[in-house]
Amino acid sequence: MLVLASASPRRRELLAQAGFSFTVEPASIPEDLRPEENAVAYVTRLARGKAEHVYARLAAKRSEDLAVIGADTTVVAPTGEILAKPENEADAKRMLRLLAGATHQVMTGVALVSALGTEVAAEVTHVSMVTLSDEEIAAYVATGEPLDKAGAYGIQGYAGRWIPRIQGCYFNVMGLPLALVSAMVEGLHRRREQAAFASTIPK
Repeated sequence: MLVLASASPRRRELLAQAGFSFTVEPASIPEDLRPEENAVAYVTRLARGKAEHVYARLAAKRSEDLAVIGADTTVVAPTGEILAKPENEADAKRMLRLLAGATHQVMTGVALVSALGTEVAAEVTHVSMVTLSDEEIAAYVATGEPLDKAGAYGIQGYAGRWIPRIQGCYFNVMGLPLALVSAMVEGLHRRREQAAFASTIPK
């Protein structure tokens, strides 16, 4: 029983695209950045928190074969500032001005929680964005697309025209690094098979 601990339609679509059968159970946890916390620590902490929150909620009913995926994505500006979702249109414009004409990082933390324990990993992709005018930024923000996205843009939407190159996983920029997730789930299957085999060996 695989569960995605996220309300994100993009993550749901990506996981389905990769051929997984799963259910969705959104997690609600505080997402504030802690003092002196770096981006990798931030996204992996939130991914783990989401997955563990949902696992604890569901495990009483069905823990043996339950596996919960949690994920969190953030953008790191060239200045080093961690960019979560913008607070308003002015904040979205500020973020886009930081990213325009430079290369930034997109980081996603992924956690997989099961009866065998918790596995946590992170994916980093470098994204280059062309130089943008204030008019282009204002027009994009007016569409509303940036307002619910870390870093104030979505590579799969209108802003894709401004991304000439990336280095790393494209799906990571969308919010779920599929190769990483697949490797984690397949690793869990192998550990379960090994555990099941070990339990059949007489002691």
